Amino acid sequence: MEVAKTIKEFECLKVSGEDAKEATCQVVEEVPLSIFINGRHYVTAMTSPQLRKEFVVGHLFAERIIGSLNEIESLEIEGNVVRAIVVNPMRVILPRKPIVSGCGGIASFLDESKLLEIKSDLQLTKEELEAGMKAISLSETHVATGGVHSVGLFQKSGPVSIIEDIGRHNALDKAIGYGLMQNIDFGQSLVACTGRISSDMAMKCSVAGIPVIVSRGATTSLAISIAERTGLTVVGFLRGKKLSVYTNRERIKVR
Repeated sequence: MEVAKTIKEFECLKVSGEDAKEATCQVVEEVPLSIFINGRHYVTAMTSPQLRKEFVVGHLFAERIIGSLNEIESLEIEGNVVRAIVVNPMRVILPRKPIVSGCGGIASFLDESKLLEIKSDLQLTKEELEAGMKAISLSETHVATGGVHSVGLFQKSGPVSIIEDIGRHNALDKAIGYGLMQNIDFGQSLVACTGRISSDMAMKCSVAGIPVIVSRGATTSLAISIAERTGLTVVGFLRGKKLSVYTNRERIKVR
């Protein structure tokens, strides 16, 4: 995986009650990444600087601009600019106004008529869900800065990748991109995330064919609606030994 510095240090004034002192604070880095597709500006995303190629690949796949890695003819990254040549440029809607539900993500327009059905026989135990959530919670960057989300892609054999970004959507795109580049079977995979499971998170999993997403946070009504139509299992509020299974509960063995 590409490694990049994700933390910067700044001087700050720390106040605790009546006490105030000068200190050095660690802050997560945020950078713009401008993506050009077939010579035209597609979007400028605000991301953490690592795994830029994985982000671009995963985002183009999750947004259905490409259907596989083979549809990217070339991909060049120079500084904070990405230039990609894709087989089907007409899939790129320009200009387009993203619908975003928060945390630095860039998300597609929701077209429920094009939802894909997830075909997977994956079944997971409560303990496997708990192990995934524990693994993504051990983020040194989050402990140092409090400023990133973590997303993990897991299979029965263990973690495929655990990725951090300022936005949970970005982190999921990077995880999907990494999985594509490593030829991972998404149909036998679980996504664990630290943030809310919103409609766009559910859409990305559905497009990739990932059958289960779990979070320690909440979900939304539209995410549940998408999950019901695509066969995605949504699990929220996994905290300690507690969790809530909202859809397609047959995939989760709770006893």
